[in-house]
Amino acid sequence: MAKSKKKKSSLLTEKSMAFLEAYINNASPTGFETSGQRIWLDYIRPYVDTYITDNYGTVAGVVNADAKYKVVIEAHADEISWFVHYITKEGFIYLRRNGGSDHQIAPSKRVNIHTSKGIVKAVFGWPAIHTREPGREEAPTLKNIFLDCGCSNEKEVAELGIHVGCVVTYEDEFMVLNNRYFVGRALDNRMGGFMIAEVARLLHEQKIKLPFALYIVNSVQEEVGLRGAEMITQTIKPDVAIVTDVTHDTQTPMMNKVAQGDIASGKGPSLTYGPAVHNKLLQLIIDTASKHEIPFQREVASRTTGTDTDAFAYSNGGVPSALISLPLRYMHTTVESVHRDDVENVINLIIQSLRNIKSGHDFRYIR
Repeated sequence: MAKSKKKKSSLLTEKSMAFLEAYINNASPTGFETSGQRIWLDYIRPYVDTYITDNYGTVAGVVNADAKYKVVIEAHADEISWFVHYITKEGFIYLRRNGGSDHQIAPSKRVNIHTSKGIVKAVFGWPAIHTREPGREEAPTLKNIFLDCGCSNEKEVAELGIHVGCVVTYEDEFMVLNNRYFVGRALDNRMGGFMIAEVARLLHEQKIKLPFALYIVNSVQEEVGLRGAEMITQTIKPDVAIVTDVTHDTQTPMMNKVAQGDIASGKGPSLTYGPAVHNKLLQLIIDTASKHEIPFQREVASRTTGTDTDAFAYSNGGVPSALISLPLRYMHTTVESVHRDDVENVINLIIQSLRNIKSGHDFRYIR
């Protein structure tokens, strides 16, 4: 009789999951990440020696800070959102994007408008199907989607504390599908923040000593051009950077594998080839995955990765950088979904890769 395969023990704890839910449910729009960064810092504080912050809100927990050789593991903290742009005399609100917010998913969504008086509830209105002419229906665009906060005129809107420049986020909350998929808004890329926080926790709990300074970095403003990473890499001046972000799961309907690659949730993290990715660091990560039997997939970036990897790689005269991506379904919607196994495998791959980096590790191609 064949032996039953032993079920792998989970890296995630009840405390981890409580942190993840609180972290995802808290709004952290680009440029307004402070509350989410506080949640993140409070969680990692017991697992690091010290921390640094910068003027725009990027946070880095630091272990072994006195060491000269510096390694960064990084994710970004911000989520896409909207800005109040124009308020009509009738009290309806038109918006501008803050990051890559998807206008097509907006109609009928519930939102939170963030004001100095607190959260104001509103909805994206949309004409009823009965009133639309078949064959001549308008698709949602930035020109016709609008918010209704229950006001009759612009004065009532102002009395609620709403003004041009207020940020707007969806109110959808974290959930788990089939005990397998983590689902919510802003998993891009607060799942990354969660995973690097878990790396910090596990290194501490397993008493793993690294021979270099480790900076666990949660950057702001990635969604509008990698800005937080651009700033913090100049502050830290790292020798190596391992970035984690999300990538497209291309197995769902309407996805084009020829255009987007063949990546599947549940089959492990995806490792990217591209100009910004340092080949020797990438090979170290691949060798690590093979040695520890961590499943992984491969994809290619044309010109840029579109992630904070680019900001680190091309800073400070060139920082050896690599990207470990988490496959994700339905990016930039309110039901972004990732597989639990992939989350754990990203965490494990980062930990084991760090253990294979030596202090003073020389990644130069030509010596």
